[in-house]
Amino acid sequence: MPLIPYDRAAAVRYAHRWAFGRNPHYYNFDELGGDCTNFASQCLYAGSGIMNYTPDFGWYYIGPNNKAPAWTGVPYFYNFLTRKEENRGPVGVRASLEELLPGDFVQLRFDSELFGHTPVVVEVGSPAALDNVLVAAHSQDSDFRPLSTYDVREIRFLHILGSRK
Repeated sequence: MPLIPYDRAAAVRYAHRWAFGRNPHYYNFDELGGDCTNFASQCLYAGSGIMNYTPDFGWYYIGPNNKAPAWTGVPYFYNFLTRKEENRGPVGVRASLEELLPGDFVQLRFDSELFGHTPVVVEVGSPAALDNVLVAAHSQDSDFRPLSTYDVREIRFLHILGSRK
């Protein structure tokens, strides 16, 4: 299945537009564990335009009680993007810091055993380093925040390759 290009500029525009606000078309999950991956999914959808409506293992949002776990859950978002099956929706790979581009994603692990935060990359400076990779995020709302300002145990990077129809 060929990949359709990912519109990184659209994803980043969306991130800047909604970094400090909430799009009324989506539920705000701040009070239910955080809104970061919901925001990341919205950015990804703005750049891909394709959802995968497969129950349980897809990536979609219809409403707050009708969404895939991958839409709002940090590990499920990662698992969906890096899946091996060639089915509908955006596709990503685990990447190095040097491979990041605007519109890609970062996942952060703080004190727990699980990754718990998903910011979207909005700018990458040169040379690639944590202090010149800037992100936007919800839960702790931010835009143009350097990755170096997060106190984390582990970081993983997700590079978006495109989408499958």
